[in-house]
Amino acid sequence: MEISDLIPNAFYTKDETALIYALSQGKGGRAVIRLLKNLFSRLIIIPLLLLLQVVLFALLIWEFSNNWLFGYLIFFLMSMAAVLWVINKGDNPSYKIAWIIPIMMFPLFGGLFYIVFGNHSVSQRYMKRNGPMLKLFRSQLTQDEGLWQKILASDPHIAKQSAYILNSGGYPVFENTATEYFASGEAFFEDFIQQLEQAKHYIFLEFFIIHDGVMWGRTLDILKRKAAEGLDIRLMYDDVGCVNTLPFNYYKKMEALGIKCVAFNPLVPLLSLRMNNRDHRKIMIIDGHTAYTGGINMADEYINAIERFGHWKDAALRLKGDAVWNMTIMFLEAWNILRSTDTHYDHFRPHVHHDADFVTDGMVQPYADSPLDREMVSEMVYINMIGNSQHYLYITTPYLIIDNELVVTLALAAKSGVDIRIITPHIPDKWYVHIVSRAYYMPLLKAGVRIYEYTPGFIHAKSFVCDDEIAVVGTANMDFRSLYLHFECGVWMYRSKAVGQLKADYLKTLEQCEEVTSDYSFNRHWYQRLAASVLMLFAPLM
Repeated sequence: MEISDLIPNAFYTKDETALIYALSQGKGGRAVIRLLKNLFSRLIIIPLLLLLQVVLFALLIWEFSNNWLFGYLIFFLMSMAAVLWVINKGDNPSYKIAWIIPIMMFPLFGGLFYIVFGNHSVSQRYMKRNGPMLKLFRSQLTQDEGLWQKILASDPHIAKQSAYILNSGGYPVFENTATEYFASGEAFFEDFIQQLEQAKHYIFLEFFIIHDGVMWGRTLDILKRKAAEGLDIRLMYDDVGCVNTLPFNYYKKMEALGIKCVAFNPLVPLLSLRMNNRDHRKIMIIDGHTAYTGGINMADEYINAIERFGHWKDAALRLKGDAVWNMTIMFLEAWNILRSTDTHYDHFRPHVHHDADFVTDGMVQPYADSPLDREMVSEMVYINMIGNSQHYLYITTPYLIIDNELVVTLALAAKSGVDIRIITPHIPDKWYVHIVSRAYYMPLLKAGVRIYEYTPGFIHAKSFVCDDEIAVVGTANMDFRSLYLHFECGVWMYRSKAVGQLKADYLKTLEQCEEVTSDYSFNRHWYQRLAASVLMLFAPLM
């Protein structure tokens, strides 16, 4: 480990750094170094700078309005205009209420606060800059009409689900793709390492979180070796997701190792709407013919090499075949926009580095979801599955903070006789989010939805399986941030091997769960119910 990794050079000269390093060799010194690292980390500094801006901003408005009655009237009218704007927008009603309340509670600041953080529409400037490139990406994705007719002839209701993903997301459905479901991070990781070792041409990786440790250490060793062999290695990570796990400008360290790298939407100490939009996707592509996705990031808790929140239960999916093309386009679309490059897509098609035919394993349709348009693809895929379920629908999600549309759809399916079951964590990673998730239990329980908590620890998988025929494995949680604000991805499958594997894992997982009964609400203390009631108001903003 370098001295510069321990002590931020921005705050000390080279001689001062060396002196502090020498003092750090004792037990007490190491504690001091840890304290310094924490105090000067971006996780502390940037929030403090943002808070300072908010305070200064509020003081200026307060001073302005107190000393000038006309100023008070301006800010008050601005907040009222913001309320009218929110009411008349096409956003989800839950999202509207979550903004209207704070605007009305703080009429001097609420309007401006909404302008900065709440209006998540795509800027005309962004579309003007990237519109032609986005059209180019979509032109690389075409649907085989014969395959579409095959699904339609098999089951019109299922064909409608696939049609939605094609028409609204732009992603076609494929055959000639083998699926493999992994019921744990440990199982996924060993397979992933084997596939990395077999890479001969390129490796594309995209994660929300990367944390140095066993998992990332083994992966990085292979990436460095493959880069030295001349392979095209590309890495994307979310800067906010990694704010407390990677050093500042980590991408420069990767570039020095021969790994092309970019930090998605870098965190800056300025109040900005863009900070809400995070890259929550997990995409791994090897030579164009093999890909992975699911809930698993590059951090040791995901493979239980360390313990956080009890046993960590996750899931991943491997694709091998033509459907990988959708995921390659997802990655290259983001890569080209962030790096301002122009990639020739045909070099990365599935058969370029795979001469043999792929195995056909049902129908496979990877899709992406972006906050840059007005289409909630992930939520609509979920609603489509729920609404078309006939016998059962099993769901796993780490968070259950859903809008009225999802509540109504789940309730209607359960009342219609469909066996709806949802597994959530028993040990939370965020206490306040867990309180809100539990607040959604009662309306669902009353409708006949069965809810279970995974008692060994934290379940992070995001999966749906329905009627032994359809399944989705992806990155989108059942919460407002995933469904409205984050970049996400998933894989819709019809009659694939992974559908049966996912169902078997679900039933096995139920054996480690405790079912939430209908008298759950009455067993909570009054202060727990009060906290849930208050937090529910702001659930869409969490």
